[in-house]
Amino acid sequence: MKAAYTHELNDSSDFVLLADFVPHIVQEIRYYSTYNFIGERIDGYEEPCALLTKEAARALKAVSNELFVQGYQLKIFDAYRPAAAVRQFVLWGIEDQDIRMKPYFYPDLVKQELFSQGYIAKKSSHSRGSTVDLTLLEMKTGKEVDMGSPFDLFSEISHPDYRGITEEQYANRMTLRRAMLRNGFEGIDCEWWHFTLVSEPYPDTYFEFPVSSEYLRR
Repeated sequence: MKAAYTHELNDSSDFVLLADFVPHIVQEIRYYSTYNFIGERIDGYEEPCALLTKEAARALKAVSNELFVQGYQLKIFDAYRPAAAVRQFVLWGIEDQDIRMKPYFYPDLVKQELFSQGYIAKKSSHSRGSTVDLTLLEMKTGKEVDMGSPFDLFSEISHPDYRGITEEQYANRMTLRRAMLRNGFEGIDCEWWHFTLVSEPYPDTYFEFPVSSEYLRR
């Protein structure tokens, strides 16, 4: 494991543009857009690109290669997330009364439950640089594979083991999950799209630098 020191929080030298490592990925970086559970671009997202540690990017390339021969591409919703973004989430949950996106992302929960039920973390593994949110695209159609619920729907239906969906939807989740686990990632119990590299290089460091290709040290 690499040591975690304060001066490393803005050190992006071990990070890469995911598209450079995994040429077949599709990116829809939701927190750069306004279509997310808050309803505005999130702090620290200066460019709609996915960044990851080199170790996580290499592992995800293996996932991509495995699924590519089965007719799938990976679609990335989020990867590295600056700690500033997580602070914005927390302040929004505690202080902000705005619930304009509730019908789309947390229709059955009040905001505070998003934290207590594990959908939003006060310190996110994304900020350590080896966590990714993703789904599958079917190459034949160019459409997202039906997973039974959309990305960032904070609900029981999004739990990976939820069986109140069709057999095909459940099988699609398992196709993604098995490929991720085989290549060194682990999931969580409340989001089918969320995976973290088991042997992540910075397990105790929450980085601050923005999501921007310009910021990466060459």
